[in-house]
Amino acid sequence: MNQKVLKTLEYDKIIQMLTEKADSEPGKALCRELAPSVDLAQIRQNQLETKDALGRLFQFGSTSFGNNRDLNFSIKSLEIGSTLSTIELLKIASMLDNVNRIKTYGRKEREDAPKDSLDDYFEQLTPLTRLAEEINRCILSEEEIADDASPRLKSIRRAKLSANEKIHSQLTSMLNGSYRTYLQDAVITMRNNRYCIPVKAEYKGQVNGMIHDQSSTGSTFFIEPAAVVSLNNQLKELELQEQEEIEVILASLSAQAGEYTQELSANQKIMTLLDFIFAKAKLAMEQNATEPLFNRKRYINIRKGRHPLIDKKKVVPIDIHLGRDFDLLIVTGPNTGGKTVSLKTVGLFILMGQSGLHIPAMDRSELSVFTEVYADIGDEQSIEQSLSTFSSHMTGIVHILEHADENSLCLFDELGAGTDPTEGAALAIAILNHLHCRGIRTMATTH
Repeated sequence: MNQKVLKTLEYDKIIQMLTEKADSEPGKALCRELAPSVDLAQIRQNQLETKDALGRLFQFGSTSFGNNRDLNFSIKSLEIGSTLSTIELLKIASMLDNVNRIKTYGRKEREDAPKDSLDDYFEQLTPLTRLAEEINRCILSEEEIADDASPRLKSIRRAKLSANEKIHSQLTSMLNGSYRTYLQDAVITMRNNRYCIPVKAEYKGQVNGMIHDQSSTGSTFFIEPAAVVSLNNQLKELELQEQEEIEVILASLSAQAGEYTQELSANQKIMTLLDFIFAKAKLAMEQNATEPLFNRKRYINIRKGRHPLIDKKKVVPIDIHLGRDFDLLIVTGPNTGGKTVSLKTVGLFILMGQSGLHIPAMDRSELSVFTEVYADIGDEQSIEQSLSTFSSHMTGIVHILEHADENSLCLFDELGAGTDPTEGAALAIAILNHLHCRGIRTMATTH
């Protein structure tokens, strides 16, 4: 489908509305890539999926795909044996939790319930519950690993706690004892990850230990008393052991996740596709849209169609049929009478329908598959105003006449406008007669 008609008929605004209905970034990306298809079987399949998703929304309510994230980098890292970070592992667990909820949402309440086009997608989801539970058990947050993640980590942290208590006890006795007169403040502080006490500059020689820092005024020295150096060393060693054990835990979790890279990749693809399908259904629900019936006879029958970009409370529904008894439809009437809107409604419905989107019209509305839609509705055309010059009209018309065939739909707004009325009318008649002789489905408005 040519890019000009997508812009002219404001298809991009429909795509923007659709994108807002998706929950996840991968789902939104799929929405932004949506384009009309010319494969009738594929169009009908896409429409069926939208219809079935809409039915589930009405029956079971909405669901969320918000935790479906792009895990391609993480999956590739797992495939080569790399260790993932806590953030990456939590994303995997979060996605798997979401997969579990979506799979539950997709289950039928009764075994004898009829299948629909989405059942296979739901059945292919693999929640990997044990992997998700293990990640969530070991990793409490992006910055915190659980004590029970491994027996060794629990033992190390107990030793750390004991060392911390001994250091605090030792330093507290100093603060409350003979060192009190030497201190700037009776507090325990940290410098270079070592426990220190703040000693007045004039007494720094009275406190046996290592100087780690000095205040900006020079009045205070932060000294690590010799009595706690060994304990501080022990604490530092335990912290290194703790970090090493955390790396072991993350490596183990990554190895477990690495056994399921195919399932993780498949889950992401299916979740993204379902998010996209349900976004189409949510848009249909918002627009009170229905599934159009498609035919191979280049026949259009729109029943009470409403332009999707006009306020539902203000739009006037229209009935339009073209292609069965006649292949040329001319719409006439006063200014601001809705001629351009009618034209754009037909064109946009074709684009939406061939994209697998429902159309805001009554059920049993019919559309046909067109390999191309051509629209000459002026430059920077909007629904509210149609202003185009004769030259811009003719440039677009020449292009259409050169490229349109019997599988095209041609839309002309104010054909022959912008020049002498008599000459414009004659030109319009000649163009329409030429298209009619070629059997090209055409809809035009008069000036």
